[in-house]
Amino acid sequence: MSALRKDIAAATIGMLMFTLLVGIGYPLVIEGISQLAFPGNANGQQVHLHGQLVGSKLIGQSFADIVYKHGKPEMQDGNPVTTPDPRYFQTRPSGTDPADNAAATEFANYGPNSTITLAAIKSNIEAYIALNGRYYPGGLTAAKVPVDAADTSASGVDPDISIANADIQAHRVATVRHLPLRTVMRLVAKFTGLRGVGFSGEDTVNVLELNLALNRLQGGRR
Repeated sequence: MSALRKDIAAATIGMLMFTLLVGIGYPLVIEGISQLAFPGNANGQQVHLHGQLVGSKLIGQSFADIVYKHGKPEMQDGNPVTTPDPRYFQTRPSGTDPADNAAATEFANYGPNSTITLAAIKSNIEAYIALNGRYYPGGLTAAKVPVDAADTSASGVDPDISIANADIQAHRVATVRHLPLRTVMRLVAKFTGLRGVGFSGEDTVNVLELNLALNRLQGGRR
């Protein structure tokens, strides 16, 4: 019995020590280092406007208006129905429920030959053409729609779009906001980020930063 007590005591002391060391001490040290060395990344690359948190550079968000019917928000599956605001650049289609839900990042686990996948891509392409087609010189066809405008990302809340996607949307934004296209394209270039580690992936455009810059340019706020 004495030996059993010693084993229990040793196990309890060991568990407490490792809990304090690995469960509390180590995370605090890493958090302290990250706050000193990389405060922006450690805090989620938050973006503030006039002292108010408006989003994150790392998480996509909706730039849409709620659809009202008879003075009340139209609902579908318990969520308000929205329509993209044509004044703003739009992120790629979201795979979360509801759309652009940062608390539930996910992706549809369907294969490339799934009828559900094909139907979703077809719907996204049609919505993209409906939003941008009339503003784009010569019109848009499915063949001209960038991949990131047709399919969701792995997280479902990608904050960036491709340069090709931004170029197409720029025509709509410039027309609706009554701005020269070259002015909008200069902003697109300004908020185009380099590839990961300088060589991985493709250059992308951060939608939140770009839309905030458009508002600043015209003296408005979102």
